[in-house]
Amino acid sequence: MLDEKPLWTPSAARIESANVTAFRREAERRWGVALPDYAALYDWSVANPEQFWVSVWEDGQVIGERGARVLVDGQRMPGAQWFPDARLNFAQNLLRSRDSHDALVFWGEDKVQNRMSHGELYRAVARFAAALREQGVARGDRVAAFMPNLPETVIAMLAAASIGAIFTSASPDFGVQGVLDRFGQSAPKVLIACDGYFYGGKTIDCLDKLAEIARQLPSVRRVVVVPYVHQAHELASIPHARMLADFVADHQHVTEIAFEPLPFDHPLYIMYSSGTTGVPKCIVHCAGGALLQHLKEHRLHSDVKPGDRVFYFTTCGWMMWNWLVSGLAAGATLLLYDGSPFASNNQILFDYADAEGMTHFGTSAKFIDAAAKFALKPRETHSLTTVRAMMSTGSPLVAEGFDYVYREIKADLQLSSISGGTDIISCFVLGSPVLPVWRGEIQCRGLGMAVDVWDDDGRPVRGEKGELVCSKPFPVMPLGFWGDEDGSKYHAAYFDRFPDVWCHGDFCEITAHGGLVIYGRSDATLNPGGVRIGTAEIYRQVEKLHEVVESLVIGQDWPPQNPNDVRVVLFVKLRDGLALDEDLVKRIKQTIRDHTTPRHVPAKVLQVADIPRTKSGKIVELAVRNVVHGRAVKNQEALANPEALRLFRDRPELRA
Repeated sequence: MLDEKPLWTPSAARIESANVTAFRREAERRWGVALPDYAALYDWSVANPEQFWVSVWEDGQVIGERGARVLVDGQRMPGAQWFPDARLNFAQNLLRSRDSHDALVFWGEDKVQNRMSHGELYRAVARFAAALREQGVARGDRVAAFMPNLPETVIAMLAAASIGAIFTSASPDFGVQGVLDRFGQSAPKVLIACDGYFYGGKTIDCLDKLAEIARQLPSVRRVVVVPYVHQAHELASIPHARMLADFVADHQHVTEIAFEPLPFDHPLYIMYSSGTTGVPKCIVHCAGGALLQHLKEHRLHSDVKPGDRVFYFTTCGWMMWNWLVSGLAAGATLLLYDGSPFASNNQILFDYADAEGMTHFGTSAKFIDAAAKFALKPRETHSLTTVRAMMSTGSPLVAEGFDYVYREIKADLQLSSISGGTDIISCFVLGSPVLPVWRGEIQCRGLGMAVDVWDDDGRPVRGEKGELVCSKPFPVMPLGFWGDEDGSKYHAAYFDRFPDVWCHGDFCEITAHGGLVIYGRSDATLNPGGVRIGTAEIYRQVEKLHEVVESLVIGQDWPPQNPNDVRVVLFVKLRDGLALDEDLVKRIKQTIRDHTTPRHVPAKVLQVADIPRTKSGKIVELAVRNVVHGRAVKNQEALANPEALRLFRDRPELRA
């Protein structure tokens, strides 16, 4: 049932000043088409991909040679080639300014603050790139970062990209095996790592872990240690280690960067899947695709303008870090943060927003839900006058999360629930500054992305749940998986379900407003009695209850002798000091029944002390399902709290 009115509608002045409005009008002039609104612009962008992506190149003022051809073998998916004659350098497009304005601002909880101008950033990248070249790093070599979200991580990435090396990263909260599972596949020549990091007011040392990692990465010729939490360092136990200052010491005179002109599809990043069902897949992304897609998402969907101050709460093990860094290409100042988002009595991120004039506040649905549970009221404690947009990802943002943002954070902002992933290092569905925000809905499909929802027979559906697909090629499709020589693993991951069509694995619906609702991952959907149920539908209802901090739901094969049917089992983490009793179980079930269907009601409701999640904060339904069924969880190093899995093992309540 449709809500009567949107939660937010952009003003006429905001629509008029939006980057996407200027883009639409220029496209009309450039290509001689009539594009009266966003819907027309979207339809044109999908029907005319060559014209659209040329317009994105021109709108973003990409530095490089575009070449004559835009799309070759455009009917192949995978296999289409974008801008095959182009030459560009990703880092050059992010380092186009050398002025004295802020390029990077960094907060490490309430302990460390610093900033770097565009000119300082350029010179730091020049020195680091010269040091990498001295180490023999060349086009196609890998440079890895085992780092927090520090300015030095951005510097290392830009230096690697300027040479044509491939950058890959993991956050320092990964265990040794988790790092080796990733960097052991990509085989970096240089490893940049921190000495430690801060989290929740604690100092976590990383040097012992780094020594063990370095000893087991034979490809690494140099380990560069970045000082963050310590003053003195003993590096004797770490093979090939030098402090950052020593690494760049011989290159202090270098002030210019020799940017390598590279093909559009030259590899830029190796990203990693979550790895909760096995060794992580190494997803290779190209420089040109990432640049164009991120320019489009920053400028046209997020309305980032030169001088804006863009923040996203992320670690370097999540693709939102890569997305955030690309904001430099749109002329933004990046507001970097590392540590707990609930430091300083839960206020640190809102303090940051006020202190630094944040324009774009990026976070996760779990943060918004937690802020609501904490009863935070930032509209009363902070001004937030500069914040124009709030973005949320990591899991579906439920309708009540929308209510909370507009009621307790700020009434006049563009709330963009966004979704895509590591697979495309960007979004399939996201926000638009010229469209209204409807309760519980992602605003729109991404321009140039032929996104649809299909039923099991491959037919488009509206107002019904189905599979999220993309039926045409797009520039930021992965080049493939590292080490997957024949492409079979890549093909199986996305193209087996529907031939020549990208099937993303999200269970979702296109609404009457043209927005989207995501109900969860397709591989985690429940199927009691043969009816598919998205897990997010249950979470939305359960987590309304004051007593419930968070929850996780699975389908348990039941009865055990019938693997073709399941019963719904719900696990709940309650507020400290509370115990699950019969009354609360009844209220949980009744809330679910009243707001969904009888099929959504769990057969079992069980209390757990913790919910396992990945390093980027996503709960891991499949891992829990494996534990409940007595199957191994192959890669627990991918989890932030693997010890939580034992809470689900051999539960007597699940035997009857």
